[in-house]
Amino acid sequence: MPKKGPNEPALPQIRERLDRLDQEILERLAERQRLVLEVAEDKRRRGVAIRDVEREREVLASRRAAADALGFPGNIAESIWRLIMLASREQQSAQQPKPAAESDRKTIAIIGGAGQMGELLARFFGDFGHEILVVDKETELTAEEAAPRADVVIVSVPIRETERVVREVGPLLRPDALLMDITSLKAAPMRAMMDSTEASVIGTHPMFGPGVRAFEGQRVVICVGRDREENPWLDWVTRHFRARGLFLNLTTPDHHDRVMSIVQVLLHYQTQVLGLTLANTGMPLEESLAFTSPAYLLEAYVAARHFAQDSALYGPIEMENPARREIVDAFRAAAAEIGEILEAGDQARFDAVFEKVRAYFGEFTAEALEQSGFLIDRLIELTTGRAAAQTT
Repeated sequence: MPKKGPNEPALPQIRERLDRLDQEILERLAERQRLVLEVAEDKRRRGVAIRDVEREREVLASRRAAADALGFPGNIAESIWRLIMLASREQQSAQQPKPAAESDRKTIAIIGGAGQMGELLARFFGDFGHEILVVDKETELTAEEAAPRADVVIVSVPIRETERVVREVGPLLRPDALLMDITSLKAAPMRAMMDSTEASVIGTHPMFGPGVRAFEGQRVVICVGRDREENPWLDWVTRHFRARGLFLNLTTPDHHDRVMSIVQVLLHYQTQVLGLTLANTGMPLEESLAFTSPAYLLEAYVAARHFAQDSALYGPIEMENPARREIVDAFRAAAAEIGEILEAGDQARFDAVFEKVRAYFGEFTAEALEQSGFLIDRLIELTTGRAAAQTT
C-alpha cells in the first residue's frame, strides 16, 4: 500500500472538504428553489403555463456547454439540470392555486368522492376554495341530496358503473349546472350524460392516476357535449386545469376512444402479453435479471408495475373499448409477421420492417433517443447496487 506523503492531506480531511462543498451546493439549490417560487407567482399573475420547453432547452444547452468548459462532463451536468428543473416544476405546481373569486366559487358534488380519484378531485378543486360535497356508498350524504344543491356534479366511479350512475343523477341537476365525468372511455358515458340531463355536459379523462405526485405536466382530455351560451362552463373548467399546469386536449368522444385503443388497449395488451410470456417460460425472474440490459430491465419494471395494479381497473379499459378487436387483431398480425420473418431467417424482410417503422416514427426518433438515453442513464445509476450484488 503506498504511503501518504508528508504534504498529502489525509482522507478524512478530503471527505470533510467534500462535505462542505456538498453543503454549499445544497444551500445554493435551496436558494434557487426560493427564486423559483417568485417565478411561479409571476407566471400565475400573468396566466403563463408553468413549463416553458424552449427555455428549458436553452438552459440545458447552456449548462452542458458551461460544464464542458469547466472540465466537468457536459452530459452529466445536463442530467443534473434536468432533475433540478423537474424539482422546480414540481415546486411551482405544488403551490396552492390562486383562490377563486367569491363570485366564482362553486359547490361541487363528487359522486364516488371517497375513492382514490374522487379524493384527488376533492383536493384539486378544494384547493381553489370551492365547497366540496363527497357522495359515496358509505356517506350519509346521498346523490339525491347533493346533486340539486351542486353547481358541478362530477361522476368518479368505475367504468362499468358510470352510465348507470349518470342516468340516476343526471335528472337531478339544475339546467344551469354542469355534469362531468372522468371515465377512461368517452363515447358511451357522454351519450348517457346528454340523454339524462338538461344541464351542461363536459366529459374529461385525466391521463394520470391517483398516485400522481404533481399535476404540472400531466394531461387531461376534454370532450364538450353541451355548453350553454347563457351559462358557459368550458372556460371555468379549462381555467382550473391550466392553473395547475395541466396540458389540455379538446377532442370528440369517438376520436378519444379511437386514440385510446392505441394509447391504452394496445400498450396494455402488449405489456400483458410480455408479462404472461415471461411467467409461462418458467425461467426465474432473478436469473434473467442477472443477464439484463438496461432496456430489458426497463421493460421488466414496466411489466411488474402494470401487474401490481388492480385488474378490475384495466379489464374494463380494454374490454369496453369499441376498437379493441381491431387493435388486438392488428397486434396478432404484426406478431405473426415478425415470427414468420425470424423463422425464415429473412434478413431483407427484417430490414424492411425496420425501415417501415423508422419512417413511421420520423422526427420523433431524435427525441426518443435523447429521452430514453436519459432514462437509461438514470436506471443504470439506480441499479448499480443490484448489478454488483448479482456478480459477487
